[in-house]
Order: sequence, then structure tokens, then C-alpha cells
Amino acid sequence: MNFCADCGSKVEQRVPVGDNRLRHVCPACGTIHYQNPRMVVGTLPIWEGQVLLCRRAIEPRLGYWTLPAGFLENGESAADGALRETLEEACARVALIAPYTMVSVPQIDQMHILFRAELIDTDFAPGSESLDVRLFDEADIPWDELAFRSVSLTLRTFFDERRMGGFGVHHFSLDVPGRS
Repeated sequence: MNFCADCGSKVEQRVPVGDNRLRHVCPACGTIHYQNPRMVVGTLPIWEGQVLLCRRAIEPRLGYWTLPAGFLENGESAADGALRETLEEACARVALIAPYTMVSVPQIDQMHILFRAELIDTDFAPGSESLDVRLFDEADIPWDELAFRSVSLTLRTFFDERRMGGFGVHHFSLDVPGRS
């Protein structure tokens, strides 16, 4: 960030009084510009034991499979955002069951929140950001073609818990590969 969004003056980086982190601060108007993680919200849609996946029509990971998810909008709850993203990406209507996985992705400043959900019907189709949308049995999941580690982790957790007969709420943190 180079300039203040409030007054247009050049900002500087410093630790504001009462804070403990380096922030962009405007010396002219005093505005502290906080930069916080972006929230990605979506669903794990289920129909008769199968999972709905979308093949991405956009970068990153064009052509790879993912759960319907995307960035939360301002003024939107996580649940509302997950419903909207599922409708946009898969033209699918779902009933949310419960929050399922929260995946911290600190190296790209994101938090992914995925809800378990049931498809209301099988009237789904690719949205503008999807090339294809399909239901998959566990054995048919294209594991090597999944777009994101958070999706793979969510799916593996889901199938493991389904075999055990119960579901929890989970938080994972994806560390940078190769960093200890």
C-alpha cells in the first residue's frame, strides 16, 4: 500500500501506539490501514452419498476439480456466502447442515470455511466459473486433479468420518511445503 484510501496521502509502515504489528499508517490523517486475511467460503454438497465437485474454468488451477467456494463479500455472513458461491459455481441449491472445516492458509493470507450441505435437488449445472459439475462417489474422486489442498483435506476428513459414523468441526493449518 502506498497511499491512504481516506485522504490520498503517502502512507508509512510503523507499529501504531497500543499495537504490536507493523501497519500502514497515514501520517496526515492518522488512519491505520489493517490488512487482514481474505475469507473463502463454500460447501461440501452431498446427494445420496455422493459429493458435488466443480471443474474450474478460471485460474488459479484452471481445469482442476474443487468444491464450490469463493471469496466472502462485505456485508455477507459466512453461511450466506457459501450458499451464494454454490449457486454461482454449480447452479446448485443446498441446505446447510453445519460448518465443517476451517482451513488456515497463512502463506496466502486466507481462511477457508466449508460447510457440510445437502443438495436440495439434482438440478445443477456449470456456472460461469466452472467447466463441468458432477457428483462423485468416493472411489471416483479425481484425487490427483483436485485444485487445492484445503479441498483434498476436507474430502478426506469427510469420507473418514462418514465411515466412523459421525461428523465434527475441524480446524487445520496448511503450512508452506518444505518449511518446518
